[in-house]
Amino acid sequence: MNKESLPTEWTRGTIKDVVVRDLRKFVDERGWLMELFRHDELAAEHHPTMTYISATEPHVTRGPHEHVDQTDLFCFMGASNFKLRMWDNRKESETYGRVMTLFVGEDNPKSVIVPPGVVHAYRNIGHTKGIVINCPNRLFAGEGKRETVDEIRHEDDPHTVFRIDD
Repeated sequence: MNKESLPTEWTRGTIKDVVVRDLRKFVDERGWLMELFRHDELAAEHHPTMTYISATEPHVTRGPHEHVDQTDLFCFMGASNFKLRMWDNRKESETYGRVMTLFVGEDNPKSVIVPPGVVHAYRNIGHTKGIVINCPNRLFAGEGKRETVDEIRHEDDPHTVFRIDD
């Protein structure tokens, strides 16, 4: 992406097409259960094609990066808390130039749908390893892992305008 075409200032606010949902724990004497997604609650274009889980060490940031075609469905449920920041980098979007920050995880379990063109990063702000589950609507590297990975990695640019810190 050409840096001259990026907004010179990001405006705080909600971002069109980002969907944030509460994740509820159902607790009983056996422990707990949490539904991460249901097909009857997701638009067809967001239906997952794979799922992966990642563990992030305290104070570690993943991203910022964005996808051209992929939609991510992140589930932040614990065992730590995260600062999630998203930037609407879609020129055609009515919320282009907005930045949205959420605090999610053990204290505020959420699922978050991040559409293509929305740059995103998250940092484990807790004191223990945090778990994130992602259910994207595209296969990583395509069928049989034979395609180019759909990822624009801004974290590799030391001068990126996409900063998770204020």
